[in-house]
Amino acid sequence: MTTSTDSPIQTQISTQEIFAAHEGGKLSIGVDRPLATKRDLSIAYTPGVAQVSRAIAEDPALARTHTWASRLVAVVSDGTAVLGLGNIGASASLPVMEGKSALFKTFGGLDSIPILLNTTDVDEIVETLVRIAPSFGAVNLEDVSAPRCFELEAKLIEALDMPVMHDDQHGTAVVVLAALTNAVKVVGKEFAGLKTVIAGAGAAGIAIAEILLASGVEDVILLDSKGAIHAGRQDLSEPRNAMKLEYAGRTNPRGVAGGTAEALAGADVFIGVSSSTVPEEHLAGMAEGAIVFALSNPDPEVAPDVARRHAAVVATGRSDFPNQINNVLAFPGIFRGALDAGARRITPGMKRAAAAAIADLAQDKLSADYIVPSPLDPRVAPAVTAAVMDAANG
Repeated sequence: MTTSTDSPIQTQISTQEIFAAHEGGKLSIGVDRPLATKRDLSIAYTPGVAQVSRAIAEDPALARTHTWASRLVAVVSDGTAVLGLGNIGASASLPVMEGKSALFKTFGGLDSIPILLNTTDVDEIVETLVRIAPSFGAVNLEDVSAPRCFELEAKLIEALDMPVMHDDQHGTAVVVLAALTNAVKVVGKEFAGLKTVIAGAGAAGIAIAEILLASGVEDVILLDSKGAIHAGRQDLSEPRNAMKLEYAGRTNPRGVAGGTAEALAGADVFIGVSSSTVPEEHLAGMAEGAIVFALSNPDPEVAPDVARRHAAVVATGRSDFPNQINNVLAFPGIFRGALDAGARRITPGMKRAAAAAIADLAQDKLSADYIVPSPLDPRVAPAVTAAVMDAANG
């Protein structure tokens, strides 16, 4: 078993300061038109607003240019899989969704609104969002448990004529692809020859496997709590394991069975997106020039100082270690690019373009301790936005 210490940043912040910062919530509605005179009121509200409403009734496309829907993202959750907290329900997850909306505004310049639902029924969630869909222009699914998240995203994509993305899946996958693109340059390897192990076969793990396979990584092993996923696993025939069964036929070409020790023997890459821990002796069996992304928060699957004894490049999801793989590098620009392009879907090509844009920004200082730019780098969101727009229009 490995352990990790508390973040130095965490230890400097008192509970009192944290609660004070959240008191009253973190969001408010702003007004970006003057309302200081009777003329202002006549333009913004009655009677002037009636002209705009009549025009939209005659030509619904005007809602894109004359309401905020085209730049409003609905951050939707049922609170069943909140990072590090699990199934805490809708109300308890609201502070997290407010934070997500704050990130959309700060890094992507997009307005967003949290929508928390007191139901875990996929069809009820879809029906609810379809009924209120005129209010927003895109849906960011957040903290929805697997395997329901796969069904929910697929049904919403079909039901809504707008961009829909489950960020826990695809935001994570995009940043992992960007980081791995640069990590292999540092160690002098190629995607096609990589032996890659992904610990965690939930939302993030499945999406990472998908984007790596689409990007030319041929040897991917997914691990869940029962070990390596392979075609011979009898439990995968259960309905709840339908997604894992699909990937049993698309991954693990060498038919590796067993746990982390067997999977990591000779592996080039370990990507952890689970709450498991990885014994140091298992890492010791990895190939020369290994890459370890231990992304579980707040406790990585293996402590970075331990991982560095056996890996040439190490990344985590934490801000207090080098190479933070953080979704905020991806989702603001992805949604901004999709909305600015008028896209109705977020496609695999748009996600790969986002990853390439993120990776490109680290080229000037590329090293084992710098494979992705900082989430605070002001170049990131504009670069991702432009790349996604190009992919959408290409």
